[in-house]
Amino acid sequence: MLSSAYFAGLGTGAGLIVAIGAQNAFVLRQGLQRLHVGAVVLVCVLADVVLIALGVAGMGLAVKQQPVLLQVLRFVGAAFLATYGLLAARRAWRGESGLRPADAAANGRGRTVLACLGFTLLNPHVYLDTVVLLGSLSTHYDGRRQWSFAAGAGSASLLWFTALGYGARWLLPVFRSPAAWRVFDVFVAALMWGLACLLLLQPMA
Repeated sequence: MLSSAYFAGLGTGAGLIVAIGAQNAFVLRQGLQRLHVGAVVLVCVLADVVLIALGVAGMGLAVKQQPVLLQVLRFVGAAFLATYGLLAARRAWRGESGLRPADAAANGRGRTVLACLGFTLLNPHVYLDTVVLLGSLSTHYDGRRQWSFAAGAGSASLLWFTALGYGARWLLPVFRSPAAWRVFDVFVAALMWGLACLLLLQPMA
């Protein structure tokens, strides 16, 4: 049945994207600051949908046959995450984070979208999760059921990033405190550096 394939894709997709990672931390930060949340959510969802569709269409094998490309993404992604970690650490040290109107001017929509694309596309694991893993799992279904599985995985992305981006406002009372922002940025810096180290030390499959 189409519904069983859809819910299988929904559950699998949710399991892959809900884990705390660099992209989720970035979306949460934008949601807390209420800066370009719609654009960030749209970029994350569209990227996932396109990559999942490519995987279901059979691009997973092509990705696995390009180890050089994955290695390039591995080192570029590690450098990107390490740099963002440094920026977060500097914000925490200087106490520069917070809910300030000036942030909207300092972080325009274009820069925000580019940063979001970086977190999304410079992580080689996103290709392994969406194109390779979900693409491979979709082969357990045939015809329309395969695309129903893909639709379920895409729906998980839509639901998660919408909830994360727009639901962050419920945490605003906590983050009106500068100390809370410092703690958050320390967490972000540690997360980014940890993920960068994992990319450098863990060979891509």
